[in-house]
Amino acid sequence: MKRGFILATAAVAALSLAACNRQEAANNPANPGQSEPVNAAQDAIGAAVGQTSAATLGANTKQGYVMNAAVGDMYEIAAGQMAQQRSKNNEVKSFAKMLVTDHTAASNQMKPLAQTAGETPPAEMDQRRKGMIDNLKAASDADFDKVFLAQQVTAHEESLTLHRGYADNGDEAGLKGHAAKVAPKVQAHLDQARKLQGAAGQGGAAGGATPEKK
Repeated sequence: MKRGFILATAAVAALSLAACNRQEAANNPANPGQSEPVNAAQDAIGAAVGQTSAATLGANTKQGYVMNAAVGDMYEIAAGQMAQQRSKNNEVKSFAKMLVTDHTAASNQMKPLAQTAGETPPAEMDQRRKGMIDNLKAASDADFDKVFLAQQVTAHEESLTLHRGYADNGDEAGLKGHAAKVAPKVQAHLDQARKLQGAAGQGGAAGGATPEKK
């Protein structure tokens, strides 16, 4: 009973944050995907919503876990594919390739486990992740890596909360095992994203990062 109350309260909080996100967009008549300050605000609000969802419904129910894990993998694959095309930094491109490989594998591994648990993963990203992809598309060439890496840090923080939480609290053995297996890879991705973000913040190719050779 107590657990249900906590989850319901958290879900209301997530919905409230989502409503704030919609209001933010409504107050901006211009295309919100074309202004970097708006992009940052949207992604920050989305990150708060995601953390709430991951820590509550996602970490405690098989339906919430499957939904969040599936759309998270879809976002990472789409973002990674875009970064491989648009980034001019070889380390960022290598990181993006790893994201596509690892999240494709995670997605494929989870599908039969979800089916066994009686859950069907969504076929496409939710509106929040679509908005993140739109913001990434709208980033200028000069700002692309900064926007991409900022999204990767918050997305993997959310993903780590989700997978660790379900591994500890989940209600279905197969999915719990999957969550425990995926969590270390998510941690490795998060560490690399933070490393690359720190290098970019120091003005360029720190830690061996090199611009792409023409």
